[in-house]
Amino acid sequence: MRKSDRSPLLVMGPCSLESREIAMKTADSISRLLKDLSVDVEWIFKGSFLKDNRTSSDGYRGPGLHEGLAILEEIGDAFGVKTLTDVHLPGHADEVSEVADVIQVPAFLCRQTSLLEAAGSVGLPVNVKKGQFMAPVNMKGAVEKAASKGCPEVWLTERGTFFGYGDLVVDFRSLSIMRKIADRVILDVTHSLQRPGAAGNGSGGTRGYALQLARAGAAWGVDGLFIEVHPDPDSALSDSAVMLDPPALEKVLHAALEHWEGT
Repeated sequence: MRKSDRSPLLVMGPCSLESREIAMKTADSISRLLKDLSVDVEWIFKGSFLKDNRTSSDGYRGPGLHEGLAILEEIGDAFGVKTLTDVHLPGHADEVSEVADVIQVPAFLCRQTSLLEAAGSVGLPVNVKKGQFMAPVNMKGAVEKAASKGCPEVWLTERGTFFGYGDLVVDFRSLSIMRKIADRVILDVTHSLQRPGAAGNGSGGTRGYALQLARAGAAWGVDGLFIEVHPDPDSALSDSAVMLDPPALEKVLHAALEHWEGT
C-alpha cells in the first residue's frame, strides 16, 4: 500500500507545546534516536499550540498561537526538521503557514468546510485527522474541500473509531480505503489507544499496546505513523496516558521499521 518511492513517514513530538524546554528536549531525544537507528525515514516534528478539545474546562489548552509558533520555528531551525501543527479556525491558516511545513485539521473538525478550505489554500500539505465518528470512505469530502483550494497534498490520519462511549478501535481496512482517496495515509498510534473521558476529568488510555499497533500498521503498508512523545509522559499536561517516553519509542520504532522495510 505504501508508495515504494517514499521513505516511511514519522510524525512525532509532544501532544501540546507545554514549554520550550520540553519541546526542545523531546526533539533532541527523537533526533538522537533516529541517528542511532540509521534508517531512511522522513521525520516531521509535531506539537500543538492549542488543545481546544478538552474533557474539562480546567484542562491545559496550550501556549497559544504566537508562543507555539515561536517554539516550532526554533525547533525547525535547530534540528533541520519539518514541523506540523493544528489549526482550529480559518484565520489560523495563513499565520501558521509562515512557520509550519504541514497544517493539520483536528479529528473533531474534519467536516468543517471553511477550515478545510482555509488550510488547503496556503500551499502546504494538509493532514486531516479522521473523525472518530466517520466512516473512512466519507473522508472523501474532506479531501475534496482542501484540494479544491489548491492544496498540493492531502493526507488522512486514522486515529481510531468510537467503540461504545469510552473506547476506540482501529479498523485496518480503513487504511486501504483511505489510500484510494488521499495522497498519504497515516496511522496515529497513540491517539488510537485513548479511552475518551476514562480518567473522569480527562482521557485515559493504554499505551502498552503501542508497539503491537505500530507494527501492525507498518506491516499493513501504511505511509506513516503518528506517535506522540514526551520526556515524562505521566507528568504531561495532555494525553499523559498514551504518550511514549524515548525508551518506549525506541522499541516501537525498531518493531515497526523491521516490518516496514519489506513493504
